[in-house]
Amino acid sequence: QVQLVESGGGLVQAGGSLRLSCAASGRTFSIRAMAWFRQAPGKERECVTAVAWSGENTYYADSVKGRFTISRDNAKNTLHLQMNSLKPEDTAVYYCAADRSGRVVVPTTRWGYDYWGQGTQVTVSS
Repeated sequence: QVQLVESGGGLVQAGGSLRLSCAASGRTFSIRAMAWFRQAPGKERECVTAVAWSGENTYYADSVKGRFTISRDNAKNTLHLQMNSLKPEDTAVYYCAADRSGRVVVPTTRWGYDYWGQGTQVTVSS
């Protein structure tokens, strides 16, 4: 099993920045792609960004391109999300996810991930 723990959420004004972190433990050698998802009240959980094990292949939702940056440190078993120019519509619970399948294409739906963190709240005030 793999355990994922997110940190770094909080309340920020529109235009501000936050950096989320995800620490993985357990059978971390099995982790391949990793991703950040978010879920706002009454909405589906959506993939914000994802990254392959190598760090070379990434995916960003159109709504966050140019504002969010995903990064990972495999040696430290950590995943980060730098969020800049935050907007009120970015308000959601953010989840870290990990995939063990090693698919060639980085998964961008929740069904492509095997492990999930408990989530961290991000609130952006206008």
